[in-house]
Amino acid sequence: MTFENEYEWTVIGAGPAGIAAVGKLIDNHIDPKKILWIDPEFKVGDFGKKWNKVPSNTKVSLFINFLNSCNSFEFLKSHELFDIQKISADETCELDLMVKPLQWVTNILMSKVVSNFDSVSSLKIKNRYWLVEFSNQNPIISKNVVMAIGAEEKTLSIPELKTIPLEIALNKQKLKEYCHSDDIISVFGSSHSAILVIRNILENCPKTKIFNFYKSPLCYALNCGNATLNDNTGLKGTTAQWAKENLHGSLPENLNRFLANEDNLKNELYKCNHAVYAIGFQRRKIIIEGFSEFEYNSKTGIIAPGLFGFGIAFPELKCDSFGNEEYRVGLWKFMNYINNVLPIWLRYSI
Repeated sequence: MTFENEYEWTVIGAGPAGIAAVGKLIDNHIDPKKILWIDPEFKVGDFGKKWNKVPSNTKVSLFINFLNSCNSFEFLKSHELFDIQKISADETCELDLMVKPLQWVTNILMSKVVSNFDSVSSLKIKNRYWLVEFSNQNPIISKNVVMAIGAEEKTLSIPELKTIPLEIALNKQKLKEYCHSDDIISVFGSSHSAILVIRNILENCPKTKIFNFYKSPLCYALNCGNATLNDNTGLKGTTAQWAKENLHGSLPENLNRFLANEDNLKNELYKCNHAVYAIGFQRRKIIIEGFSEFEYNSKTGIIAPGLFGFGIAFPELKCDSFGNEEYRVGLWKFMNYINNVLPIWLRYSI
């Protein structure tokens, strides 16, 4: 088999992590025409399509830092003043305000690299190159591959309950179509997403009852000056304040919270007719020949020589100043991470 298309780098995924990867490769003097960027839509990934109506717990200043961190983004050359640039740097905002500038950056990068509207079905090593196979096109070969493939929300198998997708439960307008006054919705989890879901239901569907099943107590981020305790796992900002007032304070009448043990699930879950699962995310799957369940080095992103994982599917595991290890997820955290690991990637080919 011969290949017409051969690339030095291939980036799979066009969400925020994929955008950062392409931008940093160009900034590190990789010829843009030797970079292949693959995504079925190029619409800022799930960030742009599924989570755009979610209130962020990231300050606007860090979003702006992300946009200004790559010369190849050319963001400082933009003649458009985006809405995110009109609000205080110390505020938080809906993710939607970041989608438009990220789409603008995507379009700039697409004009420089080779873009392919498709999905990758599998990868395998062939003659010291990675063979990248697609759903609808002929395969290509690439010396290096960055997998910024994103992650999907985890769910539970409870057939008696009708699932409300997390992306719906986090969208105030769409949620109203799913909630009725005679519903009892079970919300699983105690993370940032779970608390946002509970608040959304209480504020937008006030007659709907909620049973919140949780395994862990609520966790709050704490700014300690030079470091933040529970920076990646704790509740922040307005979500944290709301939780303190309503979950650790006066519990709303139509909300019940239960430890998710066997007895509570047996005695209470059958009363519910819907479920929202806010229990974390799992990376999307791509078949990699020779790897049954591929793992990655959580400090460097290395999966194999010339194959690297990046973004929410392959987050950095880092020990904070308090000795706690946490996975770091967020746009500015992704940018800091790739600044540290890209010099390694550039030298770690097959």
